[in-house]
Amino acid sequence: MKLIRLGGHIPWAQINDYLERVLDLGLAPEIAIKGPEFDTLDQELLDHVAQKLATAQVRPTLHAPFFDLNPGALDPLIRQVTYQRLSQALSAAAHLNAHLMVIHPGFDKWRYPNLDQAWLALAKEFFPPLLEQAAACDCRLAIENIYEETPATLVQLVAGIDSQWFGHCFDIGHWQLFGKQPMAEWLETISPALFHLHLHDNHGRADEHLPVGDGTIDFTPLQYKLRKLSTLPSITLEAHSEEHLKRSLHQVEELLR
Repeated sequence: MKLIRLGGHIPWAQINDYLERVLDLGLAPEIAIKGPEFDTLDQELLDHVAQKLATAQVRPTLHAPFFDLNPGALDPLIRQVTYQRLSQALSAAAHLNAHLMVIHPGFDKWRYPNLDQAWLALAKEFFPPLLEQAAACDCRLAIENIYEETPATLVQLVAGIDSQWFGHCFDIGHWQLFGKQPMAEWLETISPALFHLHLHDNHGRADEHLPVGDGTIDFTPLQYKLRKLSTLPSITLEAHSEEHLKRSLHQVEELLR
């Protein structure tokens, strides 16, 4: 069986409660830090977490802040603060020896009607300096689908930047809620630069973050795609409780078997 790096979601505010539990399950944490948390970040705690991860010989994933941020914002001041927060996040990722950082695009067709190319042009200018920082700390960046109905905009962004440090994070729950393209086609389109997966479940009405198998998502197309890939993406189980994480882990191990 091909090696797949599995992880579990941990908000920074709960790192003391859940880091050991996630590591004990044999998972690499995906640590989510909110923007304002960087203004009061406890350096001693960051050092402690880095030491725990190093002792466990685990490279985590970091989920960058996303509320109010937008790398392709039409307002240059929004892009400026977005860069500041993402650069702070990458510095934390470097300290934790993270192998990957997930970023939200901040784009949707309702706020940017007929402005997708304007957003794309600005986003393409935004990322190269950040990618220099990412390469320096050996941490790839993965852009996550949120409200996208098709992967076209994100594919254009990744292809336009054309860097080994920049690729896709496929969030299956967001695809279920907003995607209009069949999963198999979506995955085929992004597979040349598919770095990471977010796995959870829902019933197609809200972003419930249920354990895998508790909603209505059909994971079969993903299972088939993973069997065909020569280089597999890392995976984070985006569960919001320890019980849900354990249930997701059991289901995903069956899915990958």
